[in-house]
Amino acid sequence: MFKPELLNSLKTYNSKTFVSDLIAGVIVGIVALPLAIAFAIASGVNPAAGLFTAIIAGFCISAFGGSRVQIGGPTGAFAVIVYGVVAQYGLSGLATATVMAGIILILLGAFKMGGLVKFIPYTIVTGFTAGIAVTIAAGQLGDFFGLRPDFSTPMMILGEEYSKMPGDFLPKIIVYIRSAASFNLYSTIMAAVCLAFIFIWSKFIKKIPGSFVVIILATVVSIILEKTAGLHTDTIGKFADGSQHFVIPNTLPKPQLPALSLKTITTLFPTAISIAVLAAIESLLSAVVADGMIGSKHDSNTELIAQGIANIASPLFGGIPATGAIARTATNIKNGGRTPIAGIIHAITLLIILLFAGKYAAYIPMAALAAVLINVAWNMAGFPAIRSLLKGQKSDICVFTVTFLITVFVDLTVAIEVGLGFAAFFFIKKMIDLSEVQNQRETLTGGIKVDQPAENLDIPPQTFVYEIEGPLFFGTVRKFELATERAQSDCKYLVLRMRNTIYLDAGGIKALEQCKAACDRKGITIVISGIHTQPYLLLEKTGMADTLGRENIFDNITDALNRCRK
Repeated sequence: MFKPELLNSLKTYNSKTFVSDLIAGVIVGIVALPLAIAFAIASGVNPAAGLFTAIIAGFCISAFGGSRVQIGGPTGAFAVIVYGVVAQYGLSGLATATVMAGIILILLGAFKMGGLVKFIPYTIVTGFTAGIAVTIAAGQLGDFFGLRPDFSTPMMILGEEYSKMPGDFLPKIIVYIRSAASFNLYSTIMAAVCLAFIFIWSKFIKKIPGSFVVIILATVVSIILEKTAGLHTDTIGKFADGSQHFVIPNTLPKPQLPALSLKTITTLFPTAISIAVLAAIESLLSAVVADGMIGSKHDSNTELIAQGIANIASPLFGGIPATGAIARTATNIKNGGRTPIAGIIHAITLLIILLFAGKYAAYIPMAALAAVLINVAWNMAGFPAIRSLLKGQKSDICVFTVTFLITVFVDLTVAIEVGLGFAAFFFIKKMIDLSEVQNQRETLTGGIKVDQPAENLDIPPQTFVYEIEGPLFFGTVRKFELATERAQSDCKYLVLRMRNTIYLDAGGIKALEQCKAACDRKGITIVISGIHTQPYLLLEKTGMADTLGRENIFDNITDALNRCRK
C-alpha cells in the first residue's frame, strides 16, 4: 500500500518539530542553491534547469517519499548521462527519457521491487561512483583553467567530427589540450582559491558547506575586480568577452508535455533505463545512510514511487533527472530536520530565492562553480572505500576496476551490466571452489537465525547471540542488516557466530562496518566466534579485524561468551 512517510510524520507533529524542520529546510535550501546550478551546468543545460529540478523534484520526493529526511534534487551522478543525452537528442529527448524513467521507477515501486536494488554488489556501486566522480572533475577543467575551445570550425578527434564540446571523456580531454593557448590565469587563480577555501572551511565548520559561502564571496570579488581592475572571467550570465552565456529567469516555466512517439520511446528506452536504475540506486543508498543517522527505517518501494513522480514532474517544468542527494540529506539531518516537512521547506526556500534573487545568479563566476564541482567529485569518489577494496580479494578489485574504467571511458549502463556479469562469474566460481572444500557439509541456506538453546550455552546477561548460516556476500547482506537491527535495547554484547560462514566478500565487509557503526551508537560491543580462514584473512587485509578489535575475534563460542562475561 502506497503511504508516504509525510502522513505518518503528521500524526505526532508539533510546534517544536516544525521549528527544527524550518531551520533545517532553510539551511538545506541555501546549501542546495549553488549545487543545483553547478550540476545543471555540468549536465550541459541552462543553470535554471537545476533550480527548477531542485524545487519541483525536491518537493515531490519529500511529499510522497518513504524516508523521513530524504532531500531530493539534481545530483552529480546524472551529469554524465544527461550531458550525453542532451548532446545527442537535445532537451526534448532528455525530457522524454526522464518521464519514461519516472514511469519505470513507479512500476518498480508498485511491484515492490525496491529490495532488488540492494542486490547490486558494493564493488560495482563503488566503481561507477568513482568513475562518475572522475568524469565530473574532468568536465570542469575548462572552467577551472578558463579555457575557451574554438568550435567555429569542427574539430576532428579520434576519427569523429565535433562542432561542440564532446561528452565522452577522452575527446573532452583532447579538446582541452588543444585549447591550452586560451588559458586564463585570473580564472585559474580564482578557481584554485575557491577550492582551497572549501577544503579549509570544511575542517572548521561542518553544518554549512563552504560551497554556498564561496559562491557569494567569489561573486562579490569578481564584480569588484571587474569594475576596478578590468579583470574578466566567464560568469553564468556572460562570457569574459561580454557575449551572452546563460539567461536566468525569475519564475517557474509553464508545464509542458514532452513529445512522445513510438520511435522516440524506442530510441530513448535504454537511456530511460539508465536514469531509472541510477535514480533507484542513489536514492535508496541515501535513504539507508539517513536511516543510520536518525535510527529510523525507510520504505524503499514508497521511495521509488516518489522518485518516479518527481522524475515525471521535473521535465514538465524544464527540469532534469533527480534523485535523493546524500550530502544534502546529511546536511538536513545535522541541522535538525526530522520529517518530510523540512524537505518541503527546502523546496519552498529555493522557489523564493528564484523569484526574488534568481537574476543575481548570472554574476556567479564559472571558475567558482568549477571549484564546487571538483570538491563534489572529490567527496563522491569515496577514497576510503576504494582503499579498503584494494586491500581485499582480487575478484573484488577486478570488478571494481572494470566498472570504474568502463564508466569513465565507455558508458555507465554498460559499466553496470559488465560489472554485474563479472561479479556473478567470480561469485559462482568462489561457491564452486568452496563447495569442493566443504563437500561434507549440508547445503548452505544463506539465511540468519538466532542461536538456539539446544547446545545449553551459558549466555551472559545483556548478551545477544546470532548465528550466520552460509556466506555473507552481497546477496545476503540485507538479511544480516535486518537481523542486527532487531538487537534488544538492553543488549551490551552482540555475538556473531560465523562457524557456517565460509565466504565473505566486500559487500559482507561493508555490512559488518555498518553493523559496527550501528552498535557503536548503541554502546554495543561486537564479538565474533567460529570464524573460518577466508573470512578472517579478508578481515585482516581490509583492516576490519582491527576495527572490530582482535581481542573480540575467537574461533569458538565458549571463548567468545567468556569475553562477554568478563
